[in-house]
Amino acid sequence: MSLVERAMSRMRPGEASVPAGTLSPVIATPSIDAASGATRIAIDLNSMRAAGYLPEQEKDRQFADHFRLIKRPLLQRALQAPVAGVTERRLIMITSALPGDGKTFTSINLAMSIARERDVSVLLVDADLLKPHVSRIFGLQKERGLGDLLMDESQSAESAVVGTDVRGLSILPGGAPLESIAELLGSDRMRRLMQELCTAHPRRIVLLDSPPLLVTSEAQTLIGIAGQVVLVVRAGQTPQRAVTDAIKLIDESKAGGLVLNEARDGLIERYYGYGYGKYGTYGDAGAPKH
Repeated sequence: MSLVERAMSRMRPGEASVPAGTLSPVIATPSIDAASGATRIAIDLNSMRAAGYLPEQEKDRQFADHFRLIKRPLLQRALQAPVAGVTERRLIMITSALPGDGKTFTSINLAMSIARERDVSVLLVDADLLKPHVSRIFGLQKERGLGDLLMDESQSAESAVVGTDVRGLSILPGGAPLESIAELLGSDRMRRLMQELCTAHPRRIVLLDSPPLLVTSEAQTLIGIAGQVVLVVRAGQTPQRAVTDAIKLIDESKAGGLVLNEARDGLIERYYGYGYGKYGTYGDAGAPKH
């Protein structure tokens, strides 16, 4: 069992995915910046460890090594000189084939790992508007976020970004609930917002925590916007066919890697093909683990 899998196994039932109306562990304390009036949060790393979102402290170094293997190829591609006609590679989508594969866990830890870099910053976007786990984990359910920005074109993308006390890390919450989510995520407004977030900080990496690919149309819409796509697979649980079908949905030019929770090398860099399969529904019914 890898450190990633071990940390995930420590999550108490229901903590990896907190249903609406359920209390989640308090891991972040919000405050208002006196100068700008913007929301800022202080993240309690010990509470994150206790909830299973981070590894035990004695495993930090080994765990960090796993995520270095994951992030290095992503950063290398993201920071290459822009190419005309190529989607912005600093927009990195983290998704999974099915609910319960660990994509939000991976998104959070990858963001924390990238934040340790000296020359870049990272913005973690809660783009899973059906089940905004990132917002719930960090106590940002009531803050303005992506949903509000999509509905109100007068707001700038930066106006909803929440700063943190972790150097180099900021968060864009999910924001207001929406109808027609897939259409809004595929809109020109969404593309402009993502471009604005990248343009504002040329050395910023934008991580999109996405819904699962095989049970939502929203995730498939986001593939068209992302420059790189990382697929998270939970060993021993994700069916082989589901992995194959998810891989087929990803354009090879955007393949950012396949993260196997139990694999020590952590990253496989090639996908092939195209296709789709039916695997159920995703939304308010039930609470799949992420």
